[in-house]
Amino acid sequence: MAKTGKPKQMEGEVYYPSEQVIAQARLKDWDALAEKAEKDLEGFWAEEASELEWFKKWDKVLDDSNKPFYKWFVGAKTNIVHNAIDRHLKTHRKNQLALIWESEDGKEERTFSYYAMNREVSRMANIIKAMGVSKGDRVTIYMGRVPEIVFAMLACAKIGAIHSVVFGGFSVDSLQGRIEDSRSKLVITCDGAYQNGKIVELKAIVDEALKRCPTVENVIVVKRVGQQVGMEAGRDHWYHDMLNLPIANGKCPTEEMDAEDPLFILYTSGSTGKPKAILHTHGGYMVGTYSTLKYVFDVNDMDRWWCTADPGWITGHSYIVYGPMINGVTSMLFEGGPAYPYPNRWWQVIERFGITIFYTAPTAIRGLMRFGESWPQKHDLSSLRLLGTVGEPINPEAWKWYNRVIGKEKCPIIDTWWQTETGMFMITPTPVVPLKPGSGTRPFFGQKAEIVDEQGNPAPDDTEGYLTLLKPWPAMLRTIYGDDERYVNQYWSKYPGRYTTGDSAKRDKDGYFWIIGRVDDVIKVSGHRLGTAEVESALVSHPAVAEAAAIGLPHDVKGQAIHTFVLLRTGHAPSPELAEELRQHVATHMGPIARPEDVKFVDKLPKTRSGKIMRRVLKARAQGLPEGDISTLEE
Repeated sequence: MAKTGKPKQMEGEVYYPSEQVIAQARLKDWDALAEKAEKDLEGFWAEEASELEWFKKWDKVLDDSNKPFYKWFVGAKTNIVHNAIDRHLKTHRKNQLALIWESEDGKEERTFSYYAMNREVSRMANIIKAMGVSKGDRVTIYMGRVPEIVFAMLACAKIGAIHSVVFGGFSVDSLQGRIEDSRSKLVITCDGAYQNGKIVELKAIVDEALKRCPTVENVIVVKRVGQQVGMEAGRDHWYHDMLNLPIANGKCPTEEMDAEDPLFILYTSGSTGKPKAILHTHGGYMVGTYSTLKYVFDVNDMDRWWCTADPGWITGHSYIVYGPMINGVTSMLFEGGPAYPYPNRWWQVIERFGITIFYTAPTAIRGLMRFGESWPQKHDLSSLRLLGTVGEPINPEAWKWYNRVIGKEKCPIIDTWWQTETGMFMITPTPVVPLKPGSGTRPFFGQKAEIVDEQGNPAPDDTEGYLTLLKPWPAMLRTIYGDDERYVNQYWSKYPGRYTTGDSAKRDKDGYFWIIGRVDDVIKVSGHRLGTAEVESALVSHPAVAEAAAIGLPHDVKGQAIHTFVLLRTGHAPSPELAEELRQHVATHMGPIARPEDVKFVDKLPKTRSGKIMRRVLKARAQGLPEGDISTLEE
């Protein structure tokens, strides 16, 4: 990215957008829109919402009379599927591709226009209705990364049922707990799923979970791997058989929903207690995902958008399924991971399908960095115009590699911070915003973020504290399903009047935010608070290190000491000398206080399937304690 058109002198390493990027961008003046949204929050969101279709317009944009139970677009009638599919059928988008799918082995490809999506979603919706599911009922979806998971989500929304997608790799206990908590009537699953060449036994896991779930009346099974699975008569139904029945075919009307009617629940694990069922609604979530994707990634009809997340996580909900389809964009869904069978798998997909915008997790970028530059260099990645990251802070070192090797220094990197709870991007640049490697830049239009200390006082610039949000936003969670009290305690009680994110961060003098990590991921060494992400960034900046994890363990003198786990890049071997060199490297980068007590070389790190390092598992292992629920682990 050429450093041209400097608006003002900024601190640190800054990458300015090129004249070409500015010329192509829909939004050229970030400050003007930010100012407009700040002056009139409700006016800004009303204007955004007016770009979509409503069966009945709202009486009030925002009702904050019962904080923190905010309501948006009060009195409006809509359905997110009307804006994701139905309205496109009346325009040129009818025959445009909505979804491209490729199998893990690359031997199968399926594509669906918006017209075809309507047909598939309507058929799935008719079948779900035939199972006795109606408006307000819960449906648990536990599937692999196949087009039918998208159909299932949209079909539930179309008829007003509430979907609860459980990532297709959670254990029996995790699945059972989520089905039980949501009191689902129907489960939609696959006979199995492919993951790195192996089969995940989805149907067998469902069978085991349902032994303890009396609310489930029916199970729909999509055939993917073709293996023999047990089918309980009267309860289990093959999807392909049902598609041939008269009930499946024919029109399915889109249910008229109140803007505040529930759309889905999605479980997110807390550091303590049982997972929280985050509740999102039709109206506000629809407007939030539409608006953020439109501005932040500047999407248009010509784009081929690829978010590499699984549809089972919030990133997949907001930015594989709903956000892209409401914007009428072509979305890529790839069944496999980044490095199977070889570390060029993703680059093959970008080249083959002409992907223009690529959105992935820093952990995947770091993992691919390990294999060097020759793999991406085998492929033509010139179709790319924007890159993005999500899920955790990105180390400056990984940011620069991504910029140089994948983006060829011409693709702005959109580093987004948000949560399952927020539903949409909250701190993020747009293509015309100057970038600093490792910073998510500034809050999205209409939002105000503030860093506070333990007592809730605003923290000075460049001082780490708790990240809080000061203004409501349309896609915000409405509550924790079935537990309003926990919702208030978890998010609104620590600093009344502020949404507490649970993340620690700092703000620099240019007003840019730097997310450090979960508050639980802070190590206190001799009274100094050090973010695990900062220590890990320092380690990854060493040429021998591909990936690292840092944890704090009890220490008699310091309170806590830093212990690190390191994966080396190809061509480097573990040795006591290298361990000492890495300890010194961290001390040089961060100061002697941050020198790790110990550096352990490992072959892999415990991670969730969305790529987050499970530091609590490392901590438990190091202390010989029980590891707790590890059903979210990749391995």
